[in-house]
Parts: sequence; C-alpha cells; structure tokens
Amino acid sequence: MAFIYRNLHFIRIQDILDIVIVAYLIYKIIGLLKETRAMQLIKGIAVLFVIFQLSTILQLSVLNFFLMNAFQFGVIAMLVVFQPELRNALEKVGRSKLGQIFKIDNPDAPESITNLVEAIAKSVSVLSKNRIGALVVIERKTKIGDIIKTGIKIDSNISAELLVNIFMPNTPLHDGAVVIRGSRIQAAACFLPLTQSQELAIELGTRHRAALGISEVSDAVVVVVSEETGKISIALEGSLTRNLTVESLSRALLKILMPNSERKNGRKILQWKGKES
Repeated sequence: MAFIYRNLHFIRIQDILDIVIVAYLIYKIIGLLKETRAMQLIKGIAVLFVIFQLSTILQLSVLNFFLMNAFQFGVIAMLVVFQPELRNALEKVGRSKLGQIFKIDNPDAPESITNLVEAIAKSVSVLSKNRIGALVVIERKTKIGDIIKTGIKIDSNISAELLVNIFMPNTPLHDGAVVIRGSRIQAAACFLPLTQSQELAIELGTRHRAALGISEVSDAVVVVVSEETGKISIALEGSLTRNLTVESLSRALLKILMPNSERKNGRKILQWKGKES
C-alpha cells in the first residue's frame, strides 16, 4: 500500500481517462459478441494462448514454434472470421448518437410518417384477412441501397391500394420484399438475406427468416404477414414480435418511427382518420 501511495502523484488524469475508455470498449465488444459464434472462437483463442504460455515455460520448442507462427497471422484471420460481427459493430456505431453527428438528411415530417403507418396498417388489414403473404421493409438510418437494387424499381408514393396490389398472388412483384424509403415505395420483389439463427420457431418460413435477416444487418423495421395463418409480425434489431393486431401494429410503428415529441399527435391523427373512414 505504501508503494501505491508513493506513486499516486505520477498518475495523470489522461491515464485514468485512457483506462476508462479502454475498459468501456472491452465491455462493449464483449456485449456485441456475447452469445454469438465469435464468442466461442475467442474462447478457443484464449485456450491456445494459455497453451502457448505453457509451452514457453516448459520449453516445448516445436509446439511453441507452431503457435508463435500461428499468432503472427492471427490478426488477419480474426478480420476474416469475425467479418459479420465487425460489420454489425461498425453499423451500430454509425447508428449511435455519435455517428449521427455526420447525418445530413432531414428527418421525415410527422405527417408523412403518419400517412406511412396508416397506409401500411390498411394494407396489412386486407392482406391478413385474406391470408396473403407480405414482406414490407421500412428503411431507417442504415441505407439499404444494395437491397433495393435486387428488386424492381417503383419509386412511387405509398398507398394501401398499391401495397395490396403488389402482394396479390400470381402477380409479377408479389414474391419478395417491398422496400420503403421515407414516404415512397422504392422497389418491390427485393431479395433479403436470411437469418442464420437456429432459435427461430420451426413453423416460421422464408418470409420470417428474411425479415429477421435484414433486421440483423440494419436498423430497418420489417412488417411480415404470414401466408399460411394471416398473422402479423414485426422484425427489429434481430428480434421478432408475433401475433400483432392491426391496432398494435400501428402503435408499434409510430413508436419506432415517430420522434417522442410528435408521437402523441401522430396517434390522434390516426384515430381521427380511422373515425372518418
């Protein structure tokens, strides 16, 4: 203890800040990798590192030689193996408040968000009652132009009638996802990445896997209507919320898309329009 007290005056504020930042970064990295395949790989690397230290102590020259050379290429190997996790982490940083410093586009007006929610709710009501499968992706902060390019460009104002018509069976655009950017339908018949999660219920099909897949690699909110049951679901940030009603869907979309200060007004507009119709 006396040694510590004698050397306290050598510790600068910058040193404390440095330690806190590094500790926070390690904590966040562990949080991002928790319960992923990458965490199992990290455990394997830790075991190899322990074996490497033991081989050094016990002077096991051959084993030490192989492990030393393996670790020299370890950084490149980790970049390749952890590519999905690194991409996901960087996208989360970009979507954080710090990343939004560089955001230059204006947020959508509350009225346009309300119209968007109303159009989706009306179309989903029709599709659900008739058990017509649908997959609607609403782009948010993370741009998904690469997904839009896989489909047929539409670039049209959103309407419930257009959405219902797109997903009608045996029509050219019904198979695939509709992508909405702002208040416009950008494309239809888009291909989405499928989730690799093994925890998805066995009765859920390709639409739900695609919805989860795009929500894992972006902050998009995805609305799914099951063709078999007509049930409504929402996928967001790698999680799936099932068995929604049209009303609970509208509330969920308003909560996700509408700024807190405008959310109450958005609910009032939807209620007034519902009574009017």
